[in-house]
Amino acid sequence: MDGVQSLIERLHAVLARGGSDAERAEAVAECLRAGLPAVDELTPEQRAGEPGRYVQHVLHVEADPLFTVLALVWPAGQQTTVHDHLCWGAVAVLQGSEHETRFRLEPDQAGPSLHPARETTYAPGDACWFAPPHDIHRVTSGAADATISLHVYGADIAALGSSVKTIYPPGLVRA
Repeated sequence: MDGVQSLIERLHAVLARGGSDAERAEAVAECLRAGLPAVDELTPEQRAGEPGRYVQHVLHVEADPLFTVLALVWPAGQQTTVHDHLCWGAVAVLQGSEHETRFRLEPDQAGPSLHPARETTYAPGDACWFAPPHDIHRVTSGAADATISLHVYGADIAALGSSVKTIYPPGLVRA
């Protein structure tokens, strides 16, 4: 856990600078790119997944400045719903790969619709960030085996249970 503890110390320094949600999220993503813990620095329990769904392991919750560090373990091919978030966040892949589709919400005569705006595949060591309100996305584990990713959120996700604000109905997605 030395790598996780070192990351937490670096996150303190980065977040102490303040800034907008987007600036904090981007700075945290840079911090993740600069030095991630090795996947084997997580305990076996923190690397454990379950068939058919991703598992969220809380690694650390900090009160001041407020942030949560999670490890998510994804089985091969697992996909989230299209969703957005309650707070800013940054994600880095430790093992496997994640494929992200970001969406833009557009008004339509029949009501709002979601249109794919960007697709990116992240490999180990890659990191990305998001900040509401432009954070609608879907994530898929692209690896043949389990994917493990590290997530940092600007909220107490352990208390909230999830970082998800809105789950969008599949019928809103347009090609």
